[in-house]
Amino acid sequence: MSGSTTAGAAVTKPTAQQSNMQARNLILKQALPMTQKIFSQTFNPSNGGTLNIVPRNVGLIRGFWVKVLATVTSSASVALTPTNFNAANILSQIVFYDLSNNMRINTTGWHMNVINTVKGRQVFGAAVTTDSPILYGSIMKPFVCPNIASGSGQTGTVEMWYYIPLAYSNKDLRGAVYAGVLNATMNLQLTINPTPVAVSTGDSTLAVYQGTTGAAGSITAATVTVYQDYLDQLPVGKNGSVILPYLDISAFYELKNTNLTGIAVGQDFPIPFSNFRDYMSTTVIFDNGGTLNAGTDVNYFALQSSNFTNIFNVEPHVISLKTRQSIQDDLPQGAYYFPSRAKPISTQQYGNMELIVNASTVNTNAVMLIGFESIGMKSSVIPAGSLPGG
Repeated sequence: MSGSTTAGAAVTKPTAQQSNMQARNLILKQALPMTQKIFSQTFNPSNGGTLNIVPRNVGLIRGFWVKVLATVTSSASVALTPTNFNAANILSQIVFYDLSNNMRINTTGWHMNVINTVKGRQVFGAAVTTDSPILYGSIMKPFVCPNIASGSGQTGTVEMWYYIPLAYSNKDLRGAVYAGVLNATMNLQLTINPTPVAVSTGDSTLAVYQGTTGAAGSITAATVTVYQDYLDQLPVGKNGSVILPYLDISAFYELKNTNLTGIAVGQDFPIPFSNFRDYMSTTVIFDNGGTLNAGTDVNYFALQSSNFTNIFNVEPHVISLKTRQSIQDDLPQGAYYFPSRAKPISTQQYGNMELIVNASTVNTNAVMLIGFESIGMKSSVIPAGSLPGG
């Protein structure tokens, strides 16, 4: 009979990847996307600037929306102006521990803002200009970082938003956390920048504001609000158990940050990638002793394999052009974005791939501030080596 199978023929079982994709597609089709406020607190960061937030144990968590509203108060008779990354630096550290107490995220506010930007393929949260006579445009203004007038006690209110992803994207659920458990907790740790003001003669790269000699200030009040983004009403199988994409929830989506020193003029400076991960992007700020240049202090960037083959070897303007193709803009001065999403940098051991920076000028106290974005499996990542530190 047409459509019948041969008696005794072996039944082909779906692979783990096929089963995972079937479960993922079913979840995306049937589950209900939810965004709910789980935390809001107003406090004085001088009494302790780190908040520990416990996400709700519900659904398949894709990430968190975080709003920071902070009052910066000058304590000197010096006007303060925003730095390059300004409001993005209002959080100096973002950490997330999952249900097994594994640290998936340990990065900075500036890196999180860059990730939000490049994954959205436009400047995160920015309004697009238009020639329409209808008054579309920058109305809501979710990002605010005003100048602060000269005078002790002058204040400015900074507003900043972040999206902290656990899953790689809304549709690619690698890294999502199934939170429908009772015997474990997660922890989202947010640290308000303890040094938001820098003087012009100092290093303002990681500050919110800068001023002339004698400038000083602090964050005297902050309100932090967190919304949990998750999928609820997950599909249920015939046996009554929740259908989950097990490869997706066995993956880590990691955002990590480190600093490396020891740069020398005209010498290849290697930035190594840790093992057992697929690197989706790398972001570098060349903090040249407190000076941020628009590529004028770099001879070239290169991606080099273990046999010294250059995957690319280009001047800074090429990096800028590729970034503009992604987000229609440059990153703030001194910052460079190296995407590898189309072909992730896959590391099975140390030394098989390095990002090379060759500097033409190196000032005292020069440092590379590096943000890594990667995906790995729990079974491989947990026993693997850590990211480099220096």
